[in-house]
Amino acid sequence: MAAESRRVARVVLLDPDDRVLLLHGFEPADPAETWWFTPGGGLEGQETHEEAALRELAEETGIVDVELGPVLWKRTCSFPFDGRRWDQDEWYFLARTARTVTVPTAFTDLELRSIAGSRWWTSTELLAARETVYPTRLAELLRTLLDEGPPRHPLVLAPEIV
Repeated sequence: MAAESRRVARVVLLDPDDRVLLLHGFEPADPAETWWFTPGGGLEGQETHEEAALRELAEETGIVDVELGPVLWKRTCSFPFDGRRWDQDEWYFLARTARTVTVPTAFTDLELRSIAGSRWWTSTELLAARETVYPTRLAELLRTLLDEGPPRHPLVLAPEIV
């Protein structure tokens, strides 16, 4: 199966208590196969990464009152999903919000078939999680971010191939 390449913008959204928002995803053909991931998605048309991050955050959570911070991390990943293979180049932006209620406003058909909700996580909860979380080092990365602040330059994470 040929891989579909995507440029992706993701948001590490923190609330006033330094909890991070994650979406709960699942494989449409096997709803028992689940994972958690940051809001975000593919760039459309001539969108910049920043524009895509803000659009995706609004569509997936209804949260629009954020100021996008720096790019924290970059990673490439490859994985099967919904009968296709995806090769993604992902940028993770920092953002903060005072709003913790999420209401998706524009899920795509695929998102409707593959997202089961969202949850705010503390770094302690992430460190103890037995569930799959992407990127896989998110608990450690979040703890470092909270302890040291954003990196001077985006960290390039090891590629993840599933």
